[in-house]
Amino acid sequence: MRKAVSVLLVCMLAAVLFLSGCAKKTGTTGPIQIALQAPITGDYAYEGQMAKQSVEVAVEMINKAGGVLGRQIEVTVVDDASTPKDSAIAAQKAVSMKVVAVIGSYGSSVTEPAADIYEKNKMVSVGYGCTAVRLTMDKQRNYFFRTCGRDDAQGLFFAKYAVETMGAKRIGIMHDNSTFGKGVAEEAKKALQPYIDAKKCEIVYYDAITPGEKDFSAAVTKLGATKPDVWYFTGYYPEAGLLIRQARDAGLTCPFIGGNAAVNEDFVKIAGLDVAKGALTTEEPLVIDVTTTLAGQFRDLYQQKFNTLPDSPWPVYAADALYAIVGAIGKANSTDADTIATTLHTNMTGVEGITGPLLFTAQGDREDVHQVMYEVAANGKLVLHKP
Repeated sequence: MRKAVSVLLVCMLAAVLFLSGCAKKTGTTGPIQIALQAPITGDYAYEGQMAKQSVEVAVEMINKAGGVLGRQIEVTVVDDASTPKDSAIAAQKAVSMKVVAVIGSYGSSVTEPAADIYEKNKMVSVGYGCTAVRLTMDKQRNYFFRTCGRDDAQGLFFAKYAVETMGAKRIGIMHDNSTFGKGVAEEAKKALQPYIDAKKCEIVYYDAITPGEKDFSAAVTKLGATKPDVWYFTGYYPEAGLLIRQARDAGLTCPFIGGNAAVNEDFVKIAGLDVAKGALTTEEPLVIDVTTTLAGQFRDLYQQKFNTLPDSPWPVYAADALYAIVGAIGKANSTDADTIATTLHTNMTGVEGITGPLLFTAQGDREDVHQVMYEVAANGKLVLHKP
């Protein structure tokens, strides 16, 4: 009998310890658990690694400032390998971890299946590098938000800049048929229509390349034959670097403008500095050009930890996604998903991120995201373009 009681006590103790561990992770004590979904491997691993580093910096800043609700923040990374299929797997993993919310991901076509899974499981997710309009306009998602801008804003900015600032009359647009790339191209085409109607410009080339290929000579030849004044490529940096190199080798000299996923340090490496310098890109402001107090603190800590700064806006928007989640938790005084989502939609006044105020529309889009034109300088770094 004594042996049986001892065994029972041991079992009860084990159960208590197990439940205590669960409570620490998902309950009201211990660190608040958040996941970062990012492309740590795959075609866009360069962006994923910067997102991971940016979130690490943001976690340190938030925790040093006292965390939220008297608790520290912990972030676990789930790798979506830059593909929609692996994105769904990563999302299922994050759901199984029972985290409070998720940051991610990079790429609209990669984000979309994950957003559906998070929505089904009533888990808040805040995208940082997913700009396709349809993510918030084609489907009602109550738990999906994003800190980056949308393709329609970028399309409008490109059209106005190309025609009014650069004086372009013959415009070539090339995309990669991805959700993101085609989306930006379609929005740019739409935004150019008033100028076309006013006979201020014309689209002389509009076509797609196949991502993952290495030889784009046929596309470059076809583009060159139209004699464009400016060439806008709305796909991603692995193809952008190859395209501009092959185009310049073929004698195409018109200005190259990349969409906001086309130009970064990897683009410069792929194209070669001799070719990449002078390339332009429609972008949200880089952290080096952001003047908020948090941006200064972020730059100092990021530089200290990694001896460089992010060279695209998306990693910093990942850090902003964390600030949005933490800000909503603090305002709501709760880690309940419904309460966090409602707060993100309606009560974010005064919540600041690295790039500025974190306010969201009824659809979950961030308000007041600015667009600028950058240029690859002679040292390979992006600087604000001065026409």
